[in-house]
Amino acid sequence: MKTIRDIDIKDKIVLVRADYNVPIENGKITSDLRIRASLPTINYLLENGAKKIVIISHLCRPDGKPSEEFSLAPVAKAIEKLLPKEKVEFKAKNAGKFDEKARIALLENLRFDAREEENSEDFIKEIIDFVKPDFYVQDGFAVVHRAHASTSAVAKFLPVYAGLLVEKEVKELSGVIKNPEHPFVAVIGGSKVDDKTPLIKKFLSLADKIIVGGKIAADGYTAEDDRIYVAEDFDENSAGEKLDVGPLATIQIAKYLEDAKTIVWNGLLGKAEDPAYATASILTAEIIGKNQDTKSVICGGDTTGFVEELMQDHKDLSYSLISTGGGAALEYLSGKNLPGLAVIEK
Repeated sequence: MKTIRDIDIKDKIVLVRADYNVPIENGKITSDLRIRASLPTINYLLENGAKKIVIISHLCRPDGKPSEEFSLAPVAKAIEKLLPKEKVEFKAKNAGKFDEKARIALLENLRFDAREEENSEDFIKEIIDFVKPDFYVQDGFAVVHRAHASTSAVAKFLPVYAGLLVEKEVKELSGVIKNPEHPFVAVIGGSKVDDKTPLIKKFLSLADKIIVGGKIAADGYTAEDDRIYVAEDFDENSAGEKLDVGPLATIQIAKYLEDAKTIVWNGLLGKAEDPAYATASILTAEIIGKNQDTKSVICGGDTTGFVEELMQDHKDLSYSLISTGGGAALEYLSGKNLPGLAVIEK
């Protein structure tokens, strides 16, 4: 697929779809992972002479109703803080003139208008008519599995190119599917067995070992294929609830991971928000993150958030890809076609 490296950006107006669906509490962003992930694309556009970069995104699910709670205003401030040499203009309304002194502008939450999720051509055309861009850059990997106005309908009006984040995500994830180095181990956790079953089936043709933990295993998931290891014991609370993989299973998981050359991890192995039941997930993150000879892909919102938080206190941990797309990564790895990738120029 074509990327921003394939176009002449100098003196052009570029409309960028980013994913700034970040956690905000009391007006403060608690994790800026997705904002930082967008910086390589923004910096590339700046360094190559873009006249104006106008960014669009969504935040949470406001159901088509504007509200201060879901405003992207704090994100504009965060971008400006991360790019101290740049002025970032925030446009609460798609009206009036842009500030000529600001090379970067962020428009208000796309989902304040219900037409975004309806894949409305009229809605995205209104934005295009306001911005008057020369190019459209898709850099919101976390939303490319949705057929929305900013991922699908936009291609009716502008050529769509991949941003550097989307390029990186696709490159790393496709490498896992098409040419993984062996031994290849997939770690599958979480709570929704229906979501993970297609992934397990897909990996059966690729992986040397599939490890199943989390609530899926605790609820009795079984497998006849000997390449699938299901956690055999669990740590329980006083009520008998199985809330983490137990010591026997943790030791076994560690053995499988130590020699792996490719690892994909999707889904926590226990109720990791409670430190008492985070042992297996912490050990898994440490084994993967300390092995620099392993290609490692971390995906799924809870898993990536957990790993990001752990990395703040463990500077020696690093991974090939901490995916910004939970559902998108899951669907891509499962072999599904993603609308937002399908419209990118080939």
